[in-house]
Amino acid sequence: MVKIITGNKGSGKTKILIDQINAASKNTDGYVVCVDKNDKLRYDIPHSVRIVSTDENSIYSYESFYGLVAGLLAGNYDIKDIFVDSILKVGGQDFEALGALLAKIDKLTGEDVNVVFTVSADKADLPDSVKKYEK
Repeated sequence: MVKIITGNKGSGKTKILIDQINAASKNTDGYVVCVDKNDKLRYDIPHSVRIVSTDENSIYSYESFYGLVAGLLAGNYDIKDIFVDSILKVGGQDFEALGALLAKIDKLTGEDVNVVFTVSADKADLPDSVKKYEK
């Protein structure tokens, strides 16, 4: 299941994400993964949460990001939650491509894995293919 947290830069999206990561790490019966451009969230989340850096893994497009998520899930069936901070820093401002990525990840994860993204953009600028994941 895919969800997004939207808002302009500085609107508190990362704080909301950190709170959700902390809650998930306490309540899960599986693994929690945090995907970030670098490891800046390392000190804000529990040690039990696995951190994956897109920079360290040379993930610079939505297509390669999908491969990363598919690989994570193929390698560990116990992942229950994936949190992604600043997805637009990975694939850029192409909102249609972002909508396509969200749809592919939603199909890949189904109801088994919760995937939460932060999207630094005004909700009014997003196409329906992205807005439909805002919960």
